[in-house]
Amino acid sequence: MHKQLLRVVADSSHQAFEDKAMPIAVDRVLAGAPKEVIDNLFTNSKENFFCGVWSSDSGKWTLNYTEDEFCYLIKGKAILTDSQGKVEELNAGDAFVIPAGYQGTWETVGEAQKFYAIYEEL
Repeated sequence: MHKQLLRVVADSSHQAFEDKAMPIAVDRVLAGAPKEVIDNLFTNSKENFFCGVWSSDSGKWTLNYTEDEFCYLIKGKAILTDSQGKVEELNAGDAFVIPAGYQGTWETVGEAQKFYAIYEEL
């Protein structure tokens, strides 16, 4: 089977966000009424590696990671606070990894968008 390169491209228009946005699960929300768009562009054959583009508007919610995720913030600002209270402010252009087992909160200030690559142990 021939494998081809997949280009990962973000549509950063506000209208594209509004057309696809879904509310973040209410039991996870700590502030605001945040919505998100998950545009998964690739899943491997084992279905344990994914990549794509994620977007959200303002809000704060809980995180409980079971997967490893590499992120590159394309636009906006996010504040991640781990369960020990360590705060990381992330801005457009920042790359970071959220490891499996991470617990804490994600806060989006304004609108944010990131490229993501997720690996989950089977």
